[in-house]
Amino acid sequence: MRAGLTLAAALGLASLSGCAAWTDGPAYWWQSAAGHLDLIRRAEPVSALIADPATEPQLRERLQRALEIRDFASRELALPDNDSYTRYTAIDRPFVVWNVFAAPPLSLKLRQSCFPVAGCVGYRGYFSRDDAERFAQRMRDEGFEAFVSGVPAYSTLGWFADPLLSTIVNRHEVELARLVFHELAHQRVYLKGDSTFNESYATAVERAGLERWLDARIASGGDPRLRDAWREHSARRADFLSLLRRHRESLERLFASELADAGKLAGRDAIFAALQADYAVLRERWGGFAGYDRWFGQRLTTAHLASVAAYNDLVPAFEALLAREAGDLGRFHQAAEALARLPAAERMETLAGLAGQEGPGPGKIASRTPTRSAR
Repeated sequence: MRAGLTLAAALGLASLSGCAAWTDGPAYWWQSAAGHLDLIRRAEPVSALIADPATEPQLRERLQRALEIRDFASRELALPDNDSYTRYTAIDRPFVVWNVFAAPPLSLKLRQSCFPVAGCVGYRGYFSRDDAERFAQRMRDEGFEAFVSGVPAYSTLGWFADPLLSTIVNRHEVELARLVFHELAHQRVYLKGDSTFNESYATAVERAGLERWLDARIASGGDPRLRDAWREHSARRADFLSLLRRHRESLERLFASELADAGKLAGRDAIFAALQADYAVLRERWGGFAGYDRWFGQRLTTAHLASVAAYNDLVPAFEALLAREAGDLGRFHQAAEALARLPAAERMETLAGLAGQEGPGPGKIASRTPTRSAR
């Protein structure tokens, strides 16, 4: 692809979402375009790196595994068969993008921003952590609660051949597979303006994909402990999400009450303190597992809980949809595409029915069709 054409196309990156977006002026559009262009300009073919005797053995092995995962995704999971994740870019930072999430102090609705292609999304991504921190502080100055979260990968929704990044290649192979499956899922189904639909769908795909990939890995001589470790991780993740859901429901009831704002703020802080205490108990039950310590090691905000909901609220519904399609991922993707074409109210009613829920309410699937938030 010619550099000039690439730059012109990349200027639309801030509107594409993938697991990072937002904009409020030329400076933001430029950092989005420049950041992505830097990644694709430095990308090298994975096959060439594997064949190059100068490539470090550990990197060669990881890249070979990445190609196997990429091939599995298209062959077995009905995910796009394109040039994404066939080139490699090494970067000298722990995350490729830092997302900023912001929410009002007495609400669990993420601050939204809207784009021509991606629609409304509830996060803003920066290729520089300093830029992300500055924007988070700006949100705090405007009265929002905000936090910054590093992400190892993002998707351009098929508009570009997304490269493999060192931020995911250097992770455990199970995590590498999870991220590749998740990001490719965004290229298969994407509903403009509905982050919860998109992220929950991609999370359901990654989970189903990992189970199948682990079965194949173990059948071909892989270590059976890989599956055990993944299932233990999944059980802890389920405990974590259950803990957050319980306290989020308490917050939703509090915010909907007739209390004055001062009383709501005090109640919110008490719920956050109870959440921290309950996590300490859960951590002890896990035998001291510290995987969520970083999340709980910062001052909790409404943005923290709202951001987790965006990735997980509809996962049970999508998993029920996959079961309805007898585990056939090709039919599952088609069914998800059909859901995405429905009017919002009908789509949410269908998803609620799939999850065995009667409709919106505490602990139930609620409509999260984004609306433009006031600055």
